[in-house]
Amino acid sequence: MIEYLDGAVIPTGFDVPVEPLRRAAHYTGEPGSIAEARSFAADFLGRLRTEWCAAIGDRTEEEVLLVVSELVTNADRHSNGPYILELEGTDAAVVVTVYDSSATLPRRFPRDPERVGRHGLEIVHVLAHEVAAERVPVGKRVRAVLGFGAKD
Repeated sequence: MIEYLDGAVIPTGFDVPVEPLRRAAHYTGEPGSIAEARSFAADFLGRLRTEWCAAIGDRTEEEVLLVVSELVTNADRHSNGPYILELEGTDAAVVVTVYDSSATLPRRFPRDPERVGRHGLEIVHVLAHEVAAERVPVGKRVRAVLGFGAKD
């Protein structure tokens, strides 16, 4: 609903959500987990489009899915246990957070086009507006914030 200063209320047929859309999934690291995480994220973006009327273009969707892939792959490779993918979004941004059981914080290597592998965090830093990694009681949390903009 839209409320005007004179007190008039005009129904719009829908209300804008107040709380961000939040979803989380648990993965064991078995084969197929990374693909499942990407699928989970794609479904989340679809819900964000529907529930938040988020204008998420194809390019932004691919960037979010790539960040999910990179962070989940790192958790899969470098932790000795399960990991959790948590997604939070509004019509302006998506936050991708991965928790895993390793307390070792990820290293961002200097840009080197000749290096084979270890480009994941470098890619995440290019795509995200904000990237943070910190130790938590269960291991670590890596968080990336991606905004929606005119680049789509």
